[in-house]
Amino acid sequence: MLLADARLPTSGHTQSGGLEPALLGGLDPADLDGYCRTRLETVTLTEAATAVVCRSRAVSRRPTDDVESAWAARTASPALREASRSLGRAYRRVALRLWSTAPALDELVATAAPSRPRVLGLVAAATGLWAEAVARLVAYDDLQSVLAASLKLLPGDPVDATARLLTLAPQIDLLVHRVALLNSPDEIPAWSAPQIEAWAEAHATADRRLFRA
Repeated sequence: MLLADARLPTSGHTQSGGLEPALLGGLDPADLDGYCRTRLETVTLTEAATAVVCRSRAVSRRPTDDVESAWAARTASPALREASRSLGRAYRRVALRLWSTAPALDELVATAAPSRPRVLGLVAAATGLWAEAVARLVAYDDLQSVLAASLKLLPGDPVDATARLLTLAPQIDLLVHRVALLNSPDEIPAWSAPQIEAWAEAHATADRRLFRA
């Protein structure tokens, strides 16, 4: 999924994981690690939990509309919701091409703009991914977007970006541990990151930007 989608010009390639608006809004480049950790503890945590719950529902052949609603209620920023749905639309296109006959993906046929975690949760059910694996996929995908964007927005060595990702691996492990056993929308955490949300909203109306979000 990452190879097929995240590098496409229409999808993850257009996303900075909020890093571009953060830098434009005054984030110190030296605090890139702190920014990544904050996203893991807020935005990414909610999306990973949503994907896990969607997977649980799909495995038991239950609909995930209310899980999507729970995610939206916990994602206060319209700009962050649109960024997730932009990625979700691209993942949906890939999923329906690769696994068009999978019953777990029937919902996607009638859902034009699902969130990223909903699509990934349904794909996990369709392909036999464990809950831990889909949670890790969401966390890795999010950090990879931030760190790949950092190479375009800040001077740096790609090897340093990879090393930074490895340094953050314990935080990814903690996230996976926190969400892997969830199976109800009511259990999805809702930790807010007001500054990230404010930066995202400002970026949505900016007329000069390298990334969409």
